[in-house]
Amino acid sequence: MTYVVTESCIKCKYTDCVEVCPVDCFREGPNFLVIDPEECIDCTLCVPECPVGAIFAEDEVPDDQKDFIRLNAELASKWPVILEKKDAPPDAGQWDEVKDKRGYLEK
Repeated sequence: MTYVVTESCIKCKYTDCVEVCPVDCFREGPNFLVIDPEECIDCTLCVPECPVGAIFAEDEVPDDQKDFIRLNAELASKWPVILEKKDAPPDAGQWDEVKDKRGYLEK
């Protein structure tokens, strides 16, 4: 089993999760993070660090977010590893509670 970053991360891209990851499994895109399923060791350390609750165990991903399992794997093969915490985008707080953000995902 792996962990999956879901829709809540889009346009927020808080990187608190990156700081606690012992295996560097996070990948960074323009406005979203993903977890590389080949690198994730299921340690759960990232889950409580996400301020928007965007990270789930693969078998606990909400039904309306299941496509993010495939999306994490796909984008992880294209995006670079992120190793250190960065500042969130300046408008991240405005996106925290926004729903239906798939259309804003930049690949």
